[in-house]
Amino acid sequence: MPKPPVAGDAPLAPSRRSLRGLDWFVFCVADIQTGFGPFIAVYLTTQKWTQIDIGLILSVAGLVALVGQIPGGAIVDAARSERVVASLAIVVISISALTYAAFPTFSAVLVAAILHAAASCVLGPAIAALSLGLVGHRAIGERLGRNARFSSIGNGLAAAAMGACGHFFSARAVFVITALLLAPAQLALRNIASGEIDADRAHGGRVEPGVEPKHFHVPVVLQKRPLLIFAGCIMLFHLANAAMLPLMASALTTRSSASATVLIAACIVVPQLVVAGISPWVGRQTGLWGRRPLLIIGFAALPLRALIFAAVSDPRLVVLAQCLDGVTAAALGVLVPLILVDLTRGTGRFNMAQGLIGTMTGIGAAASTSLGGYLTDYFGSPVAFLGLGAVATTALASALIFMPETRPNPD
Repeated sequence: MPKPPVAGDAPLAPSRRSLRGLDWFVFCVADIQTGFGPFIAVYLTTQKWTQIDIGLILSVAGLVALVGQIPGGAIVDAARSERVVASLAIVVISISALTYAAFPTFSAVLVAAILHAAASCVLGPAIAALSLGLVGHRAIGERLGRNARFSSIGNGLAAAAMGACGHFFSARAVFVITALLLAPAQLALRNIASGEIDADRAHGGRVEPGVEPKHFHVPVVLQKRPLLIFAGCIMLFHLANAAMLPLMASALTTRSSASATVLIAACIVVPQLVVAGISPWVGRQTGLWGRRPLLIIGFAALPLRALIFAAVSDPRLVVLAQCLDGVTAAALGVLVPLILVDLTRGTGRFNMAQGLIGTMTGIGAAASTSLGGYLTDYFGSPVAFLGLGAVATTALASALIFMPETRPNPD
């Protein structure tokens, strides 16, 4: 007897207005989140904050972001309107930006940083849920590619615009602009028709017929072997990746302090251009090649980049090597949520699984900076890059050996 189809298999036909609305919402969210990057440290420094206080604020925000990943995903899974969740999240983030601008005191900024981190834990899963609920499982690969393109373009343009505002006006202006971006973000979100978002699909689909919902309680979902393998690979990847560009930035500053700022900016912009260029292609190829080959390509680019960083000192080659970072970012930007869609199909726990991956990402990234700093201080930059490359190779080998193909059988 043929197996009944999983709910959510039928194709969807969202309107052009809703799809464009999602495009621009992703773009605006990237703009908003860019304001909370390196600009925070610059702004607080201009307010005569000590580095200890700045570090404490960033550490608390990082801890909240780490702890809040799984609960944030669970909140999105529990909600019946992803649009409402996303709307509330960007309102909270905009309030945080205004608080930074208007009340640069320790207590106010601490509360704002906590609110921003908590809202971000919900916003990321909400965007992925909106995407899945709007286009369905069959079209989600290409949709995630478009998301990655618009996010990359938003990051690049926002960084340039906010940097110019900070230079010509003040560092405070960055947070005012971030708050003002609430209006276009809400407008874009309103263009996504709520009636076209399938709530069941947005959470991974309904539970398969004949399977008791109790089998999909939190502990069981988070113990699925392929999901745990994937989480481990992602943690190893970020353990190798997070410290790589900061270490290279330090090395470039030591070698050529006069041009270091321009070179670092180029190292940030070049990958964004690559991501914007190839992400839609990656999304399309996931349906033709499967997930695993593209995941391996994304993982393989990291040890190669580490090897180049260890071997070269020419700044032009360093910037060129950052194209590999764009390849990796495009592959993982599409494949991480897509593989989670595959692994959680029919469970209703898609967003909670996103939280698990977010937690593992945070753990790996947090440990990466300590590992990279230790290797650099005691053995020098080349050894540090080789050490991080060894970790990246371990992530690649783990994915090659243990990670299965997750693309559903087209039949």
